[in-house]
Amino acid sequence: MFLGQITVAQVIGPVNEQETDTTQKLYYIVKGDTIPREFINLEEVVLLNKLKFNSKNDRRRYLILRRKTRKVYPYAKLAAERLITMSERLSEFPEKRQKRKYTKRVQKYIEEEFSDKLKKLTHTEGQILVKLIHRQTGRTAFELIKELRTGWRAFWYNTTASLFEISLKEEYQPFINKEDYIIEDVLERSFQSNILERQAPAFKIDYLDLTEHWNNNTVEN
Repeated sequence: MFLGQITVAQVIGPVNEQETDTTQKLYYIVKGDTIPREFINLEEVVLLNKLKFNSKNDRRRYLILRRKTRKVYPYAKLAAERLITMSERLSEFPEKRQKRKYTKRVQKYIEEEFSDKLKKLTHTEGQILVKLIHRQTGRTAFELIKELRTGWRAFWYNTTASLFEISLKEEYQPFINKEDYIIEDVLERSFQSNILERQAPAFKIDYLDLTEHWNNNTVEN
């Protein structure tokens, strides 16, 4: 996978102990510089199996979930980016009044930029978005609203969302929820195909362990 240059020190005649070097070193050249290395780090690559479906309905379900996931993931990714930026900026303000003022500005900006787009989401897309927000931020949509607004406002937001069969308290649990596992599979394949831009989740998700878990679960059932 790579070309290296091996050098071996050949000793002729008597030498003292300090001059003796019988080790072999690996070198590789980067922009004209020869750099000794004991090993070379390679980026981990996850090999994905070809998709197989037990029925046409399973295939259709997967394709529908894939389309919806790819549609809403950028919003969840952006939410995580905004949250990180906001947290960093808030730490710069010593007074609570300044923090409240900045929070309101961010809130107003997000609402003006995305409200119309989010209102056009279907029920299923809205629930997937709630799950992905938890995946990317580590907090549920309900918790985020509670931080940005009052707990009472968060309660009413959740109550209103429930009328549309959406729970803002929904968590992303790919090891427990089969649909969440399918969403994770869609994300991993979309990342590798450069259809979606990868953003690390807020908590560790090992795709290989996850796949093995559900494969074993299927065999047992």
